[in-house]
This record gives sequence, C-alpha cells and structure tokens, in this order.
Amino acid sequence: MAKERISIFDMFKIGIGPSSSHTLGPWRAAQRFVQVLKDRELLPQVEGIRILLYGSLAKTGVGHGTDIAVLLGLSGDDPVTFDVYQVLPKVQTIKTTQQILLGAEHSVPFSYSEDLMFLYTESLPFHPNALTFQALLQDGTAVSETYYSIGGGFVVQEDDTESVLSEIDLPFPVDTAQELMVWCMRTGLKISELVMENEFSWRTEEETKAGVLQIFHTLKDCIYKGCHTAGVLPGGLHVERRAAKMNKRLLQGGSYTDYDSWLQAIRQGGKDFAYILDWVSCFALAVNEENASFGRVVTAPTNGASGVIPAVLQYYITFHDAYKDEKIIQFIATASEIGSIFKKGATISAAMGGCQAEIGVSSAMAAGALTECLGGSQRQVLMAAEIAMEHHLGLTCDPIGGLVQIPCIERNTMGAVKAITAAQLALNSNPDKAKVSLDAVVSTMWETAQDMNVKYKETADGGLAIKVPLSLPEC
Repeated sequence: MAKERISIFDMFKIGIGPSSSHTLGPWRAAQRFVQVLKDRELLPQVEGIRILLYGSLAKTGVGHGTDIAVLLGLSGDDPVTFDVYQVLPKVQTIKTTQQILLGAEHSVPFSYSEDLMFLYTESLPFHPNALTFQALLQDGTAVSETYYSIGGGFVVQEDDTESVLSEIDLPFPVDTAQELMVWCMRTGLKISELVMENEFSWRTEEETKAGVLQIFHTLKDCIYKGCHTAGVLPGGLHVERRAAKMNKRLLQGGSYTDYDSWLQAIRQGGKDFAYILDWVSCFALAVNEENASFGRVVTAPTNGASGVIPAVLQYYITFHDAYKDEKIIQFIATASEIGSIFKKGATISAAMGGCQAEIGVSSAMAAGALTECLGGSQRQVLMAAEIAMEHHLGLTCDPIGGLVQIPCIERNTMGAVKAITAAQLALNSNPDKAKVSLDAVVSTMWETAQDMNVKYKETADGGLAIKVPLSLPEC
C-alpha cells in the first residue's frame, strides 16, 4: 500500500485568516471550480453561480469568513498574494453591484442573499466541511462540483486525494512515529535531515530552502505587524487587540521601525522568566490577532492554531540566539514531520476532532521542533511531541459567535507555553523510559475525536459558544 506523502509546503501554507478549514480551504475550492470551468471551456457560457455551504461551514461560515473566501476565490484572487487590505472592500463591491467577475474574466449576476446558501441542518457524510458550487449555463444545464475542506487548507473530493499525494517515491516514506524512528536509526540522520531529503525528491535543495524561508518571512512579518497594530478585531465581539499594548509595555514604550532592531531591543530586556513568558504570549497573540483580522498568516498546521509555532520559533530565535537560516529551516522541517504524522494517523481538522486537532497538534509540532533545535535526540523529539499532545487531549472547539477569537486566540498562548514546557521535560528525561509513545497518543486523539459530541467540533453549538448571548452582524 502506497504511503501518504505530505510535504513541508502542505503542512505550512501561506494564506489569509481567519481559518484554514473555513477560509483557506473554501478559497482554494472556489479556485479549483473556476479552473474546472476554464478547462471545459465553459466559463463564457456561465450566466449564474450558486454556492451551497453544508454543516460546519454553514453554522460558523460567516464568523470564519467562508462567504468572503469563496467570493474572492471565484473572482480569481489568490490568498498568497491578494492585498489583505482589499479583502472586505472587494466583497462589499460584489454585494453592492450584485455582480461577480468569475476568474477575473467573465461577469455574472450574483446575489449574496439568494445565491450563497447556508444549509445549517444539512451535512454530507464524507466530512463536516462541505461545499458545492453550481454554475448555471446559457443552454439551461448546470455544472456542479462538491469539495471538502478537511483542515489545514487541504481540499479534496470524495475520490480525489491529489492535494496530499504524489506519485514520487520518497527515500524515507513515513506514516507513523515508529517508522520515522526506524529510518533515523538506520541512517543516523536527524528528523529534520530526513524531511529535507524527502523534500529534495519534489524540488531542488535551493528551491526547498527558499520556500521554507519564505514561510519564515511570512511568519516573521505577521508577528511584527501584530505586535505593532492596535484596535478592535472585526466580527462584532468587540475584542480588543492586546499584543501591541503588551509589546509597548515590555519595551517600555520604545519604538522600532523594523524586525531586526525590534528583535535586538527584546533581547536587551534580559531572560527573566516572567519577561520571557510575556513575550511568548505576545508573539502568539500577535499572530492570531492578525489571523482574526483577515491578515496574512501561515497555516501551522491550521489558521486557528497559527500562533503556536511562530511563537515558539520566535522564542527560540530571540532567547537562544538562533536567528540563522539553517536553524529556522531545521525547526520548520521537524515541525512539519510531527504534523504530518498527526494528519495521517488522526486529523488536523477541528470540525472532525475539536481543538485538540488544531492547538494540540500545533503544540506537539512546536515541542518536537524546539527539542531537536536545542540538541535533543530523535527519541526526545518524539517524546516532546507526545507530552504536548497528551495535555491537549479532549480539548473542544467552541468558538463564541463562530469567530476565531474567543477562546481561540488565548489558546494559542497556552499551546505555545505547553510546547516549551514539553520540550524542556523531554530534554531532561530518558525517552527509553517513556510510558506513552507518540503513535499511542495519535491513536488516542483520533479515538477521542470520534467519541466527541459534534456540538464541540467547531459548530458553535456547545461549550463557551452558547454561554455568551450575542447578536452579531453578518460581516
């Protein structure tokens, strides 16, 4: 049986917030549908378009920006390059003019209230995050395609796995932590080194390293921007951004115009425990406040959990003097392998597994990456990842108002701190005496996900989401 092949660039995707499964995935699905129309030479014949959102995409779609994502995707815009400041204005133009320019080429009538349908009580069996696009043609026929946003920006159809599989034979195929450990023992390579050898099967060493550093630069820019942007988050909860205030307080009001000078100023503050802890929280808050504001982020491995890995990586860079390309690549490569094991053995979708599948996985990824970068053995890396996930098992997804804000933003700070703690525990432990393996915790997480009540899986039908009475605007 062929092994599932997942690249660094599958686990880490550059895009726009606030959700990988509800924003980035539907955006990519819309782009794929437009491409279907182009490939069949049907785009000029389209005279109407309908979008059907099912299950979790319907229930929390507006709060997660699903409506915005599909409209921009159908318009031919790309989440990697689209100007984040034009997200809301462009969608408002579509609503006002009641026209959408499909693929940036063909204009058709579009009514937001009638052609975008939220099917709150309907779900499709393959996955809770389902959406269907229907193109009505001039001859009275229609083209219809259904896609599933399965978490982390991955998009598939029921018999379509092309987004995560490749025909290339990798030198070190891995599905489980045990298989990963076998390859490490046979070769003597670090986990990050194995990952990079696999990546070179897809692209050159230069292309791979450049791509990983592009991911880092996006993470870095997101942290810096989030630490220097004040205000209130969109969506109607009136959540005040905190990272900028924390940044200003920690730097005693100092102002810095670029990342490098800002980094140096942070380092000059010393290494007091409370000071470091505050900065880790600030880094995580900054990213997720950007995510909640339709900012440019990196799925790591999802948008809702996008602050954990950047916060831990920034902690490593800042307080361990690791602002070096090779160390950053090592961190991201190791993290991606841990994440791929969870993706293959369980899920990274909150709609399938609750928040343990997002914050829990991201914390495990960060813990493993930090452990290797701090000199831990391969077994200690896996131990750190296991410890981090073990203390997220059962974590529910219950976003208030269906927004990726409460409790999501603060949970990223918790996940980051747990990752650092897990790394330190693993580095000070004998992994040969560990009682629980990473594969065991992956399996347990999946079983827990299957047992979890659906109202705690990103539907906003339970938990904190129903404890706060709200009346939120549509957009």
